[in-house]
Amino acid sequence: MWADLESEFGRNNLVFPGEIIWLGGAPGAGKGTNTPFVMEARGITANPIVISDLLSSPRAQKIKAAGNLVGDEEVIELLLRKLLEPQYQRGVIVDGFPRTTVQTECLKHFFDKMIGLREEMRQQGLELPRPLFRTVLLFVDEEVSVKRQLERGEKAIEQNKKTAEAGVGKEEDIRPTDLDPELARNRYRLFKETTYDALSSLRKIFHFHFIDAEKSIGEVQEMIEEEFSYQSSLELSGETHDRIRTIGTAGQLVLYARQELVERLETYNEDYPELFQRVIDLINQKFMPIISRYAITGMTLINSEDSLFEDPLALTILIDIFSERGYQALVDVNRVDVPYKIDPNTHEIFCKQKRVYRFQIRFSASAIRRGHDL
Repeated sequence: MWADLESEFGRNNLVFPGEIIWLGGAPGAGKGTNTPFVMEARGITANPIVISDLLSSPRAQKIKAAGNLVGDEEVIELLLRKLLEPQYQRGVIVDGFPRTTVQTECLKHFFDKMIGLREEMRQQGLELPRPLFRTVLLFVDEEVSVKRQLERGEKAIEQNKKTAEAGVGKEEDIRPTDLDPELARNRYRLFKETTYDALSSLRKIFHFHFIDAEKSIGEVQEMIEEEFSYQSSLELSGETHDRIRTIGTAGQLVLYARQELVERLETYNEDYPELFQRVIDLINQKFMPIISRYAITGMTLINSEDSLFEDPLALTILIDIFSERGYQALVDVNRVDVPYKIDPNTHEIFCKQKRVYRFQIRFSASAIRRGHDL
């Protein structure tokens, strides 16, 4: 199939999506409901490629109605051609692939072909996106699956009844498996014997995400957002990640910032008790009255010429105290020339330099509640 594509499109035109999410789910797991959450988490805008929609031939429909699978050759050929469409280049979700051992093996070869083609193009000065494959399994147990399938059938029947009575709208397709409990169980067991095993076998090769879809929609969405949040160690090449990992992440800084703040405050109290108390007294006497006055705004500017701040440690202590109390404190040191004499003969002005410390204090503003006008 790869050779056929090269012959038809040209090797340099085989531009497949940079990110492909291979989505599988148990019957009733809510793939249609949860797919938009995955798209949002990954920033994918193209509509998913749904394998069942690709297989629209009468023969394929007959096989699916019986709860069985369509042949691997037809599935793979249709899928590869679809993936070459330009709207999918930035990323796509493929719903319902792989489902068999053959499809799984073809997926591994497909990834290797994409890697090889990318390296070849790079040597020619052309850039193709580095392929990123993720496999996702939305899982529910058999009882939940059967219950949801039958509920879906009941809702479809009711909706079609309303549509027929109104004479407006399109009737929903109803799977035979959504009407018969035994067919619903058979469909679930087929999933466990094929799709489940196929996707699970890829966990050692590609990034694998297991989503417990039995939970509420909100809980499942939260799990998806957590699973698919950006992870540089997964998405960057090893060489690129090794180069930038020497710079700590913001999350790491925040994680230890509180602990380090506590340690610094304890050090001030033990090693510099007098200076520590002087800064506390200055905050209470000079700063807090002004901050209180502007409590509604959530921000105030305070200028100070206090000689206490000539000691750089005093500034550090002040900022740390405000941080511990839930404020954000910033300080600029401005040097101002102040005239103190004039030479009567030359009219030269002599200046002394003084320091003005300009503090910006931010905090949560006070909420103003207004009653209803009568």
